Amino acid sequence: MGENDVAGLLRTMLLVIAKLGGPLLAIALVVGLLVSLVQAVTQINEATLSFVPKVAALGVALVLLGPFMAATLSNFALLLFDRMVAIGGG
Repeated sequence: MGENDVAGLLRTMLLVIAKLGGPLLAIALVVGLLVSLVQAVTQINEATLSFVPKVAALGVALVLLGPFMAATLSNFALLLFDRMVAIGGG
């Protein structure tokens, strides 16, 4: 296993991390900004008002994106297992 193989695996790993975490972070960011905007307009400064919508939105996102995330992670795991077999010579 050469340097190019390791670099390719690291690149694939970072891409998988971005695919799995990116949508959830984007949803939390958008919901947080919207809730902060509503709080600023209405002058309601309650900490739970920013927490509960984010948790609810992330829960819905996990339900909707769960199959995609599981498939992406299992495909990456299969790729790693195939590489282990190739390195081991089996």
